[in-house]
Amino acid sequence: MHAIDHLGARPSSTGCAPCRERGDGWAELWVCLTCGWVACSGGSPNQHARAHYEETDHPVAVRLPPASRLQWCHVHRCAV
Repeated sequence: MHAIDHLGARPSSTGCAPCRERGDGWAELWVCLTCGWVACSGGSPNQHARAHYEETDHPVAVRLPPASRLQWCHVHRCAV
């Protein structure tokens, strides 16, 4: 299990920038707890949150709105 110590990361935007640039929508948004990057979920056609993990190795994200408190570990592919 991961020690979550990056809770101070602020969302970088209010939507998935790559999807907006392409004119695509998304199912859910997730924010990276390491850097604050906002991206679309695995349930979205483009899966930019997963792509962000694969590019950066930033392992944990939280679903937006953050009040949901659900965190996802890309390494273990499970909620933490």
